Amino acid sequence: MFLILLLLFTLLPIVEIALLVKLGGAIGWPLTLLIALGTGALGAALARQQGLATLSRISRQMAAGEPPTDSLIDGAMILMAGAVLITPGVLTDAFGFALLMPPVRAVLKPLLAAAVKRHVRMSAGQGGNVRVWTTGSPPPGTPRGDVVDAEVIEVRTRDAESDNGEPR
Repeated sequence: MFLILLLLFTLLPIVEIALLVKLGGAIGWPLTLLIALGTGALGAALARQQGLATLSRISRQMAAGEPPTDSLIDGAMILMAGAVLITPGVLTDAFGFALLMPPVRAVLKPLLAAAVKRHVRMSAGQGGNVRVWTTGSPPPGTPRGDVVDAEVIEVRTRDAESDNGEPR
C-alpha cells in the first residue's frame, strides 16, 4: 500500500504536469488554464448536485428501514470524484468525470464493495450492538481501547390533561 501511495503522489503529478505542458504547447496557455479552471468548477458543481441527490436517497432508504449500502458506496465515489476534479490535471479530470457517470460507478461498485469487505469486518453482538474492526485487529471478543456499556431508556410523558380531558 505504501508503494502505491508513493507512486500516486510522485509519478501522477509529474505525468499531469507533462500533459498540461504538452496541451499548453498545442492549444496555448490561456486556453489550457481556462480548461483546467472550467473542469474544476464544472466538476465541483456536478459532484455537489449528485452528492446531494445521493444524501437524499440515503435518507429515504434509512427512513424506510432499508440499509443504504449501495448509496453509501455511490457517495464515496462521488466524494472521490469531487476531490480529484478540483485538482488541476488531465488524467485526474478524466477519472473524476468518469466517477460521476452512474454506469461507470455501477461497474466499479462491486470492486469497491469487495475491497471494503476484505478490510473491514462486522459482527452483531447482544441486543443488536454492532462491532466494526479492520483486518489486522484482534478477533471479536478481544477488548481493545475504551469499552462503553450503554442502555437506551425511553421516557414517555403524558399530556398536561388527564384521560377525561380536564387539566391536572
